[in-house]
Amino acid sequence: MPLTLDSYRLLGRSGLRVSPLALGTATFGTETGWGAGKDDARRLFDRYVELGGNFIDTAVGYGSSESLLGEFIRGRRESLVLATKYSTLRRPGDPNSTGGSRKNLAASVRTSLERLGTDYLDLLYLHVWDFTTPVEEILRGLDDLVRQGRVLHVAISNTPAWQIARMQTIADLRGWSPLAAVQLEYNLVERTAERDLIPMARELGLGVVPYSPLAGGVLAGRYDRADLAGVTPGDGTRKAFNAAALGTVTARNLDVADVLKEVAAELGCTPAQAGLAWVLRNPDVTAPVVGARTPAQLEDNLAALAVDLTAAQLSRLDQVSAVDPGQPHALLAGDHIRSVMRGDMKIPTDRRPIPSGAPG
Repeated sequence: MPLTLDSYRLLGRSGLRVSPLALGTATFGTETGWGAGKDDARRLFDRYVELGGNFIDTAVGYGSSESLLGEFIRGRRESLVLATKYSTLRRPGDPNSTGGSRKNLAASVRTSLERLGTDYLDLLYLHVWDFTTPVEEILRGLDDLVRQGRVLHVAISNTPAWQIARMQTIADLRGWSPLAAVQLEYNLVERTAERDLIPMARELGLGVVPYSPLAGGVLAGRYDRADLAGVTPGDGTRKAFNAAALGTVTARNLDVADVLKEVAAELGCTPAQAGLAWVLRNPDVTAPVVGARTPAQLEDNLAALAVDLTAAQLSRLDQVSAVDPGQPHALLAGDHIRSVMRGDMKIPTDRRPIPSGAPG
């Protein structure tokens, strides 16, 4: 059954209802030379909300994104689920303007609230793990903000699974605000989150909010084998940044993109729509974050909600994009362990169905 932006889903074990596609606003603003100007950003925002979308994703480190959103949300703040992030560097040279510390947390939230013109945030992510701030400091700082009413729900991004599991357990045991969601990179060419992060989220009640669902344009058909060489970050384009700085353009990833193009042709849709539909197909995913610079790109992305992949197409995509499950997953799924644990008995090994494409 086709989805629509108003086919709302619960975010993790919270009562927060969000659209199945979140509007990413890292493209709002032209500071980097490749984003959407104010007028185009306004059109993107208005169209998303007009179609029933309510889940808006930004960050304190996204240039003018928060300030632009502050203008756009006036008069409809209450109907939106506004998510922002903290921990990336705000002021070069200031060691306390980065990381997960309570000091940076307080300053970042104050900055975000001022830019957004609101007195509360629906969702606040720790953006990037800094490997130094004690988890108790982070959790208590987030919980204080929730108790003050300045933040309603807390979440985390770009953090090792074992740290997130540890934090969720501490929060539960101490009665602090639990993490409602985890934001992570997940797409057909980057599936390693299936090893630990996604199963962890399922078990601990975190909504999964994937970013870069089209792998920086690789899955939208933006690259070919001519892009494997000769592209440098200094070219000053978003395409060059993705190709060189993020390392998304590889022979293996282009092989995946080729199969995706074949599937898209069979469905009569674009590769971007087929790639997003694959992410949406995972029952553990709450809402991929889609970004666009033009209304046409946004419309193309939103049309993925109506794309229905067949079982055979899912199987082809899963096979070409499969990743090594790693240890201990490969060992536990092997014939030897199966033999020494169960012999010939038919004993269930998982209380819930494994989502399409998951290891095991």
